[in-house]
Amino acid sequence: MPKAVPAFDYLAKPEKYPSQPVCVVFGSESFLKRQVIERLRESIGGGEEDDYFLSAFEGRRAVLADVLGELSTVAMFGGDKRLVVVEQADDFVTRHRSDLESYVGRPASTGVLILEVKTWPSNTRLYKAVGLAVDCNAPPPARLSRWLGSWAKQGHDVRLAPTVAEMLVEIVGPELGLLDQELAKLASAAGPDRTITPESVQQLVGAWRARTAWEMLDAALGGDIREAMLLLDRLLLAGENPIAILGQISASLRRFAAATRLVLQAESHGRRITLQEALRQAGIRQFVLKKAERQLRLLGRHRGDRLYRWLLQADLDLKGASTLPPRLVLERLITRVAASSRR
Repeated sequence: MPKAVPAFDYLAKPEKYPSQPVCVVFGSESFLKRQVIERLRESIGGGEEDDYFLSAFEGRRAVLADVLGELSTVAMFGGDKRLVVVEQADDFVTRHRSDLESYVGRPASTGVLILEVKTWPSNTRLYKAVGLAVDCNAPPPARLSRWLGSWAKQGHDVRLAPTVAEMLVEIVGPELGLLDQELAKLASAAGPDRTITPESVQQLVGAWRARTAWEMLDAALGGDIREAMLLLDRLLLAGENPIAILGQISASLRRFAAATRLVLQAESHGRRITLQEALRQAGIRQFVLKKAERQLRLLGRHRGDRLYRWLLQADLDLKGASTLPPRLVLERLITRVAASSRR
């Protein structure tokens, strides 16, 4: 059974994964999807000016006969293969699953069909039949920082040290499209040595917004919901992306969650660990250790133990899993963190 290829692996060595008659690009990260589709396009002979061999359909309105007919059409001005992309194709796949299974087994053209979907369940016959599926879901934070360093060189011709990459992720959040935009801004201001410095990140990447987000979290952890909401309002009115706001506060909240788990795990084994030591092991820096200890005591073990779940829910809701407006998703998270009662 073919195994889905992580997008980072595919983008690092696309030649290792040749295109197939049907390729699937799935996941939640639109930036990664765009990059993967562009590499697939290049792999079958299409440069930036070769739009004549590429066709795109909207999944909700696409008709299978039209898609297959386009795959069989010979390009007039070059290109040995047609490339057809069905965008947002989840509904298209559901409607035509059995026909797609038949087509994958016996392709009727030399063209390449790309299905761009959000989900790609591994327990289906179509999953097992498709030769190339690329997983474009958001990567874990540790791998995201590593990728950012390589992408800075590959996509923007600048050097980005691991510590600076981590700093950029903490300020901007885990949204790859936003990170790429900020990298472009930093690259345009880089000096002759083409190195992005911590100072340039502080100066150019929304420094006041990052400070405001951290002040908002401090207010929430101190129980001052009114001040936290005012700061959230200021960020949103300034045009800050809700996902970026979540990313800026998530790093600190994940450390509180990790420290809470360390304390609870120690107690379950009959051992004791101080809050400061737990926070230190969770990655809290020495100069903010005392403040973090006060905040964790106010947060309490019950809410601290639920932070991972709350952060995951907020992230999914902001990416479309909920009909709640992004503002309400963030307000709910702030209220939970700031609540004085145990939930």
